[in-house]
Amino acid sequence: MPCQSKTTTLSRRDFHRSLATLAAGAMAGGTATAAGKPLDKVRFGKTDLLVTRYSQGTAFREIPRNDNPQTRRVLHRCLDVGINFFDSAEAYSWGESEKLLGRVIKGRRDKVVICTKAAPSLAPAKDPKTNKFKLGQPVAFTRKVLAQKCEGSLRRLGTDHLDLFLLHDDDGKTPPAEIAESMDRLGQAGKVRYWGLSNFSAANVRRYASLPRQNSRSRVSGTEDYFHIAAGLRMPTDLLKVVGNAGLGILAFSPQDCGRLSPGRKENAAYGPLIDTLDEVAAELDTTRARVLIAWSLANPAVTSVLGGAESVAHVDDNIGGTHLQIPTELMARLSEASRAHTRRRRARAAGRSGK
Repeated sequence: MPCQSKTTTLSRRDFHRSLATLAAGAMAGGTATAAGKPLDKVRFGKTDLLVTRYSQGTAFREIPRNDNPQTRRVLHRCLDVGINFFDSAEAYSWGESEKLLGRVIKGRRDKVVICTKAAPSLAPAKDPKTNKFKLGQPVAFTRKVLAQKCEGSLRRLGTDHLDLFLLHDDDGKTPPAEIAESMDRLGQAGKVRYWGLSNFSAANVRRYASLPRQNSRSRVSGTEDYFHIAAGLRMPTDLLKVVGNAGLGILAFSPQDCGRLSPGRKENAAYGPLIDTLDEVAAELDTTRARVLIAWSLANPAVTSVLGGAESVAHVDDNIGGTHLQIPTELMARLSEASRAHTRRRRARAAGRSGK
């Protein structure tokens, strides 16, 4: 049986007691390092997909998204330490990220869960291979378009099926029932095991989740959404509730807020107070900011897995540590209040700029 999709919070006394136990295990020859511990797997929503609580993305920012030694080292490290959940999209350098992932997992396809996404557009005419996220001419998710996009992803990934096939955004045109029927056909053809949504409003997720179920694979299975400690302005307040009530899986992306919370980046003044709190908590727990960020997201019971963008072997190991970190209750409360305060400050600044 998979463990529950939840990170338990501890009292500070219990936390330090657990640290002492780990230290004793290390002295006795046990594995106490975060990277050395086995990775738990949880069920993605109501599917039979068992996924690690950290998933690795391929939307690299500082290194190229194509097949190169840097990206290969990152992805091979993920495989070597037991990460089995990988995310890509046709729009990440328009096919290059999918090709990279397909080459890396060759020979290990049965060990991994692949999630990729279809964009509501064609590739841009200019510079489609850039790391910047660019869309071209809009297209609707008709049956023909979804079939073509699925075939393209299968070809680039070098596989005969997709474990999770997501709509990268709402096309604003196609009725949910029509999309569900198209996905059902892809499922019946053995090309898509499960499907879902990304960047959809809570209301639209609810509409998809409310569609009549024809079989276990015809209904939406989960979402990929922008959820992290600084996401208050962009994360719909009721989305997590909708996801939880519907029993959907959620892949929470960008724990470091697209690099804004990454150590070493030039600090944005608006993030200063939040970063101060993160670093204070990390110091108290003798851990890193990256691990605190991942542990905070995973503490939400609606979150199945956190989608990170490690760009080095060291980043991979650091991020994995966040899946093992249990934040004491009082420190969790401090972090959550810092998150709410950050949202209030950002909202006040936005209102000031708009003159409201």
